[in-house]
Amino acid sequence: MARTMVSPLPPAAGEGGAKRRERDAQSQVSRAPRPARANPLPQPLSPAGERRPRSQVALSPNPSPRLGRGEQTAVAPVVKPGRIRQAQEQTILQAAEKLFARTGFAGTSMNELALAAGLPKSTLHYYFGTKETLYRAVLASILEDWLVGAEALRADADPAEALRTYIRYKMRMTAGRPDASRVFASEMLAGAPHIRDLLAGELRRLVAAKSRVIREWIAAGKLAPVDPPHLFFTLWAMTQTYADFEPQVAAVLDTATPLSSRHQSRATAHVESFVLRACGLKA
Repeated sequence: MARTMVSPLPPAAGEGGAKRRERDAQSQVSRAPRPARANPLPQPLSPAGERRPRSQVALSPNPSPRLGRGEQTAVAPVVKPGRIRQAQEQTILQAAEKLFARTGFAGTSMNELALAAGLPKSTLHYYFGTKETLYRAVLASILEDWLVGAEALRADADPAEALRTYIRYKMRMTAGRPDASRVFASEMLAGAPHIRDLLAGELRRLVAAKSRVIREWIAAGKLAPVDPPHLFFTLWAMTQTYADFEPQVAAVLDTATPLSSRHQSRATAHVESFVLRACGLKA
């Protein structure tokens, strides 16, 4: 049976063909689709939409059982968004309280408020929208803090101790946050255009509730007859005057502003004694 003979390639030709085949194989490998490269770690966003530096991203060793021992992966720090929002809102409110106390609502711009808070103006707009909304939030925050002190006035409390606690609370706020009283006084002098509803709502309800407590004390013979709402007006005027009229007080006492702790203690003792004696209580 005849056999078909296959002639080998000439040495030179065979060698060249092998090299070509090797190059073709390498070319096919290079053209093959590569596995998708993992995306770089995105920089986390702040509540204001700003990128945080990647250096603020924490490294957590072995966060997953799939990782080898000693390997690390980048994870965002565990921070509750609600706390970030509260912290930034508080920063804005504190800065706004000081600025509104000095320049008033009309004389303050959002640019100035952002500069005072050390935050972008867009962050202020994100949380509060407008200057008027921010101003109203400042006033509402002040009123809310003031009302906390009135919780000491309870029917089952000792009247002298309750009034003393409330007076001291108000005087501490006057000394620690004089700008709060000044912003509020400025709003009242303007006719309360921004918070009239809060005054006629929340404040009125609180005064009515605490007036009932005072009437109970009077009925039980624990307190001399007084007009409860006007007792509150007197208390507010006596305590807040040390903030609203601090320059006048300092000038008369021949001292500097802010008033020293010694002068504040002296004022507190006077207000306590005056109110308690007016209510028929031992100072």
